Amino acid sequence: MGEGSGVDLLAALRKSPAMTDPAPLRLFNSLTRQLEEFQPVHPGEARVYSCGPTVYNYPHIGNMRAYVFADILGRTLSFKGYRLTHVINITDVGHLTDDADAGEDKMEKMAAEKAQSIWDIAQHYTQAYWADIRALNIRQPAQWTIATEYVPQMIEFARRIADKHCYELDSGLYFDVSTVADYGRLARTRTEEGEGRIEAVDGKRNAADFAIWRKTPPGEKRQMEWDSPWGRGAPGWHLECSVMSGEVLGFPFDIHTGGIDHREIHHPNEIAQNQAFCCTNGLDLPANSGARVWMHNNFLVERSGKMSKSAGEFLRLQLLIDKGYHPLAYRMMCLQAHYRSELEFSWDGLGAALVRLKRLVMAVAQLKERGDAAPAPGPRFAAFLERFDAAISDDLNTSVALTVLDEVIALKKVDPGEKLAAIAAMDAVMGLGLLEIERADLRIRPKAATIAEVEIDAILAQRKAARADKDFARSDALRDELAGRGVEVMDGDPLGWEWKL
Repeated sequence: MGEGSGVDLLAALRKSPAMTDPAPLRLFNSLTRQLEEFQPVHPGEARVYSCGPTVYNYPHIGNMRAYVFADILGRTLSFKGYRLTHVINITDVGHLTDDADAGEDKMEKMAAEKAQSIWDIAQHYTQAYWADIRALNIRQPAQWTIATEYVPQMIEFARRIADKHCYELDSGLYFDVSTVADYGRLARTRTEEGEGRIEAVDGKRNAADFAIWRKTPPGEKRQMEWDSPWGRGAPGWHLECSVMSGEVLGFPFDIHTGGIDHREIHHPNEIAQNQAFCCTNGLDLPANSGARVWMHNNFLVERSGKMSKSAGEFLRLQLLIDKGYHPLAYRMMCLQAHYRSELEFSWDGLGAALVRLKRLVMAVAQLKERGDAAPAPGPRFAAFLERFDAAISDDLNTSVALTVLDEVIALKKVDPGEKLAAIAAMDAVMGLGLLEIERADLRIRPKAATIAEVEIDAILAQRKAARADKDFARSDALRDELAGRGVEVMDGDPLGWEWKL
């Protein structure tokens, strides 16, 4: 990923006496179901591939949790001194409505519903996804790989494995999962009842076999289709990620990330393709899967059912913003839970995360008034930085790391520049923008509000003057005027919010 503003500081920090005993980075490998010390394939480097969105609709906030998690992983690898290459793909073709290899192509279906070009659909929703990435302060990857730009490589990949591992049906070229060792180990389909959801389809040798090339049915024409040795058609969704990760990062690479829903079908199918392409054996050696470590974030749960994209006004980041919440409040909400834990979304929970973020931002603002950050934290901060490092090195334990950050914020009688440097080093990992955003940015201001902030501030100034003159009737009248226009004046609030909409 792009290295961001905190990397120079982190490089200085690693050489300073404030960081004397770095902890080994331990990550939970979904393939082995255990914590493992990170050992890069290439010394000093970290190569990471994250499954990106299928750009047929807006991402919901549960989708975006996966990219906050991947961003924390990338920032941690930078913090630990690795040269990071992070790739995220954009799927603009080939992903079916059912991940178990059935149904219509999501992109073609949406294009038909909207009566638009599939290319326009892809461009619109890609831009919307990138806007959410920016809003959540997620660093840019080293490369975005766009599926349609890799179709020739996908055809070549499929051609190389077809003779030994595939067979052809009228509908396309299918991968025979019995031709690779340990198929489904990632999902534990053979040992954990109910975790798999693969259904039998007529004509396939095995229920779990999947299409790596889907032929265009006779008499139909897709908006996205290409010629191949198996007929005109389009690549399968699983093929895309194997090809793009291998092309850019090389097999084996270090870490593959995605949501826990990918652990059941999509990633086992990627692994099978990687084994076939690389001529590797069983998965007792994790690198045979194409990546040494597979990491998955858990679900975000929302009890009203609005996490589903079929729910109409589903929970996307823009909805939170339209209701007046700063998007980094959602990032804070994600960081307060471990990435492998289920996280329940509620508006109250989002509000609490916003309050916590505001406390941090206000404390940093007070420090900034006293001077700039020092080049690196002093020895006084060594123990805190080591505890922060230990937390983030323990499978990205952001909730514990946040408590260490809170303790640093609360420290008294320390050099403000060194304290800012310590906060900046921690925030380079957490990505909350503590040294960039302002208190006013975090006011709750719904999009539907009609009163302008400059007008609110002017009325509050009048009210402040009235209170100073002990004209409490005038003060109350101004407060009532604001209340009638949807502005809540927050007298006596220790955070000093002054008002919210």
